[in-house]
Amino acid sequence: MEQGGMMRGAVRYVKAAPWPYMTGTASLLLAFGLKGAGVAQWSAGNAAQAAALGWWGLCWLVVAFFAMADGVSRHREYRRIRSMFLKYGFSERILKPLARSRCQRDAALHAARETGHLDQARAYFRSLGYRWYHILPDLVVRNPFAFASPSFLRTSFLPGKKQR
Repeated sequence: MEQGGMMRGAVRYVKAAPWPYMTGTASLLLAFGLKGAGVAQWSAGNAAQAAALGWWGLCWLVVAFFAMADGVSRHREYRRIRSMFLKYGFSERILKPLARSRCQRDAALHAARETGHLDQARAYFRSLGYRWYHILPDLVVRNPFAFASPSFLRTSFLPGKKQR
């Protein structure tokens, strides 16, 4: 693949899931910053502070991993929604399951943009009451511990049809 094609592919990945990639990048930078601070504390002889900084760095590294994995899942979802728009045209039924999460709405809006249905998709999400500042998924707003539930993780990282 040529350089321009790779760049367009990377931009498409980020446009399909801007929040997970921004979160992942910030978490990765924070993890490396904490690692550097931990190494500095270790070389200064402060083992306890180095261990604490290393622990926090590891935690932020885990956050970065999950954010990047979520970004990959959103890109898969964007491709699935785009193919549905191309095959069936615009339908609110396609968008309805994606409305509860900002990341899923972003992926759906990017697919709608590429297929010429952006205005209709924006109007649909707006009619449901979603605005630009609704970032957290609805389930997490209702229950902050939902991030740890198996059903939330399954729907986050395995988009598509439910298995029966």
